[in-house]
Amino acid sequence: MLSRLGALLQQAVEAREPSVDLLEAFTEHWKGITGYYLEATDESTPAKDTDIPWRLKQMLDILVYEEKQRPAGEAGPCLEYLLQHKILETLSTLGKAEYPPGMRQQVLLFFSRVLGQVQHPLLHYLNVHRPVQKLLQLGSDALGSGTEKEEVQFAAVLCAKIKQDPALLMYILEGKSLLNGKRPAELPACPEGEGGERPQGAAAGVPPAGEAGISPAAEPSPPRRESNLITSLVGLCKSQKSRVALKARENLLFLVGLAQEAAAARLVQRSALCQLVTEHLCDLYCAVPACTDPADILALERASWRSQGDTGGGGAFPGKESLAAFFGWLDYLDELARDAHPVVADAVTEAVCEKLFRGILQPQLLEMSELAILRATALLTGTVRQVRAPALLRGLVLFLLGPERQPETPGACPHLLRAQLIEHCNHLSDEISLASLRLFDELLRKPHEHVAYSLALRNLEERGYLQRGPPAPEERGGHEPDLDEDALELEEDPYFTDGFPDGGFRRVEKPPLACLGGSSRSDGQGHANEVVSSFLCLVPEEAKTSSRAEEAAYDTYVHDALGTVLFDRMTRILDQPYSLNLQVTSVLSRLAAFPHPHLHEYLLDPYLNLAPGCRSLFSVLVRVIGDLMQRIQRVPQFRAKLLLVRRQLMGLVPGEQIDHATLFKGVVVLEEFCKELAALALVKVPLEGPA
Repeated sequence: MLSRLGALLQQAVEAREPSVDLLEAFTEHWKGITGYYLEATDESTPAKDTDIPWRLKQMLDILVYEEKQRPAGEAGPCLEYLLQHKILETLSTLGKAEYPPGMRQQVLLFFSRVLGQVQHPLLHYLNVHRPVQKLLQLGSDALGSGTEKEEVQFAAVLCAKIKQDPALLMYILEGKSLLNGKRPAELPACPEGEGGERPQGAAAGVPPAGEAGISPAAEPSPPRRESNLITSLVGLCKSQKSRVALKARENLLFLVGLAQEAAAARLVQRSALCQLVTEHLCDLYCAVPACTDPADILALERASWRSQGDTGGGGAFPGKESLAAFFGWLDYLDELARDAHPVVADAVTEAVCEKLFRGILQPQLLEMSELAILRATALLTGTVRQVRAPALLRGLVLFLLGPERQPETPGACPHLLRAQLIEHCNHLSDEISLASLRLFDELLRKPHEHVAYSLALRNLEERGYLQRGPPAPEERGGHEPDLDEDALELEEDPYFTDGFPDGGFRRVEKPPLACLGGSSRSDGQGHANEVVSSFLCLVPEEAKTSSRAEEAAYDTYVHDALGTVLFDRMTRILDQPYSLNLQVTSVLSRLAAFPHPHLHEYLLDPYLNLAPGCRSLFSVLVRVIGDLMQRIQRVPQFRAKLLLVRRQLMGLVPGEQIDHATLFKGVVVLEEFCKELAALALVKVPLEGPA
């Protein structure tokens, strides 16, 4: 009997409608909050020391409990009261007033919890998204005010809601200015009564009084700078609190990655996303101190935006934090452009190209000051290294090289920046030449077809470097004025043709070097062997040391790199600094490895019938070897000193000073370079000759 009586009592309790009590409790707590402002006398009391946080928590718990007791999608009396009496609008106003002190923090927390825990769709209601907009504006205006943690939590909740329903983005971005169009059928009915406004189109498509909509077909207005979710997130991305900044960046990445094209178009047309992220990039670039050493810029490891505050490798140096901040944000924009909808990625790319590349970098690269050129080139090299996103990489490549695809002709107007950067590779200043070569080194590492095409292939497509028609007569024009009489013997070398523009290059059936053997040219494998041997035998025995020194890999001397063809620099390999030689030879090696038959033919086949006035890499090397043969005779103990220098470069003996050190280092690089070319030729040169 007692058990049955208990069950009946329980059923009676469960059958009783709890909404009356819940509503009474809900309104009582709200009156308690508003009553505080009528009764409080001490304006300095922090909000956390009042009963406001407790009452807000009770109101939240009531809303959550009420929703669990009702059918899915049905708004209960407490939620209706919240909407009809504009409680959220009142709270946003109290948060703006920051009274009592700390009230903004409490309001942000309440909004985040209500939107996050109440499952009923709320952001479609005008009385919800209007105060949400107000809070977002407060957050943007008060960056660094101490509420950043709550602000980013609030923004994260909004992004989660947009993930569930991407159509919400337009409400969050633009508020009542976009309250038009047909109301989606799945949106819940808005409670009628005081303050129960619903978005435009919710009632027979008639806009609320005083709210004029814009036609979907109307011309988009220019991007606005009013504070919204985007401006709030971008502002929080700059926070000095690493966790806040990281969370803000992650949520911004989510928004730009929305798959719907309409949402992407809204982000571009109706927000200042592109301008905000690009202006911050430009500000960080300009914040890098002018005194920063270009070598330190290049030594900095590739930045990651997720490692905020970690300045990477390279040791401490002035300006390192500024550099890390710039490259970190660039890395973030790179990922943003990679993950974003193509509409957003293209818009961000155009903004970066316009503001940073053309607006700031280009004038610096075209300056006359050597220090300015060095610094700008180093920063540009770091930028090239950082960029991976296809859209951003395409914009960077076209900025540097231009869109031209046709072969270059004398008198044609070249792309100004491209021409200037190539000239810098052969600058009077070795430092500028080295920095420019490193730039092309990084550029040609990029997986973009236009890079190699613009720098080399566009001029090799017609194979104009080959002799057309029958060989030229035996007579030769006058020799170059810069050749001395000691070099006359080189003129008899059939490979030494670039000094004689009126003469042709006669193909020889067998290589003239004794070490080549007698392989037939018609034999495909024999041709490949001849090509390999031609490079291996270029360096005379007197200048070879690798077989007598402890062997080391080629990259002990030459870093793996890419670049453009600079034969003039190659001719000075015996006289220019070691670091520059490393860069020149590695540039040529990488370019020779590029997968294209015309490049392989031009750079790796010694048996080309060169057109009058043309040079090949092999003919340039022959000239260098001729110069070396003359110098060997004039330097005492040449071979012993050369061996010592090689061992010094390998770190096997102390690096003491030695006469003619530049020459010896150049010979070491030259020998290793020829070995590298031979290895490339073995793989790249077609067995049956060029295609």
